[in-house]
Amino acid sequence: MDILCDLINRKTHNHMKRILITAGIIIVAGAAAAWVYTSGNGNENSDKNDQVKVERGDLVEFALAVGKIEPRNEIEVKSKISGVVNKVYAEPGDYVEEGQPLLEIRPDPTPLELAEAKRNVERAEISLDNLQREMFRMAQLRERDMVSDHDYQNLQRNVRDAEINVQLNRERLELLESGRILIGETLIESVIKAPTSGYILEKMVDIGDPIVPLTSYQAGTPLMTLARMDDLLFKGTVDEIDVGKLREGMLAEIRVGALPGAQVRGELTRISLKATTRENSTVFPVEVRITDDDGHILRAGYSANANVVIDRREDVLIIPERVVTYLDNRSVVDIPSRGENGRQETEVKLGLSDAIHVEVVEGLEEGDVVLEKPLRSLATN
Repeated sequence: MDILCDLINRKTHNHMKRILITAGIIIVAGAAAAWVYTSGNGNENSDKNDQVKVERGDLVEFALAVGKIEPRNEIEVKSKISGVVNKVYAEPGDYVEEGQPLLEIRPDPTPLELAEAKRNVERAEISLDNLQREMFRMAQLRERDMVSDHDYQNLQRNVRDAEINVQLNRERLELLESGRILIGETLIESVIKAPTSGYILEKMVDIGDPIVPLTSYQAGTPLMTLARMDDLLFKGTVDEIDVGKLREGMLAEIRVGALPGAQVRGELTRISLKATTRENSTVFPVEVRITDDDGHILRAGYSANANVVIDRREDVLIIPERVVTYLDNRSVVDIPSRGENGRQETEVKLGLSDAIHVEVVEGLEEGDVVLEKPLRSLATN
């Protein structure tokens, strides 16, 4: 009895297996037939469904510039005396008026520098004292006509030079000791003041940092950067393909990455005469003066793109540029027809393009229907 049941179960299992295999073959065959049918009739269906109408619209041709927002003039504040930063009166983001204190530099001479300065004062004073004594003796001899006028005038000149040398060495010593001296009407002090009104953009030093002074033979330590934020520029680069179309005075629409909704506008004010190479591309630097910030606060260093308006057309016939086929010196599109494949090629004359839509000058009328390009099959025999 057990043997009989086992035999029945095996036959039933084999039968179900044959049914499932047969069903799978039918499904695959049906899918293949549907694919063949679709492949054979796809172009006709596409021709009937993928249609666009010739409409009226506006076109704008842009030249894209990539760059950032910068102030027109950014000033580096430096010190004319050496030392270390003792006090900081202003921080980045603060608005300061011209002449307002920014930093205080505390003189920090080395013991050797201080000792040399004192010894120089002593030597200069001794030299001046000797010349003054000699001058007194020569004045007495001159009264007896025992000294020529030439020698007397040379000695007078040497005395004046010695007096200037004493004053110079005393001023150096005073500057090293107190950090403040008055030379004529010019006050040289250790408090660094704002050279102009504006915002502090960056502070490069902190309390205790050493300072190298600005002189005729060294650049000096940058302390702060200062700029007026009411006169901003967009500085960027334009690809060499577009630079020939640009002219100073063209309007620009600026898109700031940090302000997605802002509609900042400007005017092209500078096109560089010399190209630069960036990432194996030849580009030309340009500047756009910002004329309208759209009520937003623009910050120095914002990344931005500027679309410089090259040409603009309003209320013209337009079609998507993807439906146009360029053959030699001709531009053609496909329109519906009663022919074998349901489409007919017609030549059109095109105008301005914004890379998405193109202006139709001749060959089509408003409301005409244009067919999309037929899809190309990727299947190979």
